[in-house]
Amino acid sequence: MQPEDLVRDHTIYACVMGSRAFGLATDDSDTDLRGVYVAPTALFWRFEKPPAHVDGPLPEQFSWELERFCELALRANPNILECLHSPLVEHADATGRELLALREAFLSRRVYDSFTGYALGQRRKLDADLRTHGAPRWKHAMHLLRLLTSARDLLRTGRLTVDVGAERESLLAVKRGEVAWPRVESWMARLADEAGAAAERTPLPAEPDRRRVANFLHRVRHASACREPLETSPWRP
Repeated sequence: MQPEDLVRDHTIYACVMGSRAFGLATDDSDTDLRGVYVAPTALFWRFEKPPAHVDGPLPEQFSWELERFCELALRANPNILECLHSPLVEHADATGRELLALREAFLSRRVYDSFTGYALGQRRKLDADLRTHGAPRWKHAMHLLRLLTSARDLLRTGRLTVDVGAERESLLAVKRGEVAWPRVESWMARLADEAGAAAERTPLPAEPDRRRVANFLHRVRHASACREPLETSPWRP
């Protein structure tokens, strides 16, 4: 069994992410494919374990093994949580639909630290671009604004919305470099302040529902073990 076999034969959930999911796509936008696969349980009984993720086989395609995906989601990883809330679902079997039904179990107040921490890292890169090139990478500035908006709204409402909706044109103007950097910088600071204020009274629970997620993962592993014969082909990296 090769990595592409895991993606082809064992994917439970697949979606489109990136600009197309965010509502920010233009004519030259790529189609970023993301997915979750369940490696057969019997593969874990050998010294050589199946991969926690697979890059490809299609261009712009990336998939996670279910356990790794759940681990990252419980940590409130922004990319993973947004993947779970993509409005562009390509595939979801019965297990995938159960995973989607768990979306709220992954959400917690941890999103404040994870989203704003990721945003801070991106801001440092923008500042480095300013020092080196005299201008930021405007596309990255647009996505940082989008991320901060998403974090603020998630903390305010307890719901994660991926599509930027009415903010589309304003954000695309930033991408085209039509908004002066001081204005963009002020916009970022305002969103960060609003996210901080929202975190103080967010309806999100303090911690994710780890037990519910663990029970789901156990059921999936058990069901796979009951289906798979012991002679399942070993994983070959």
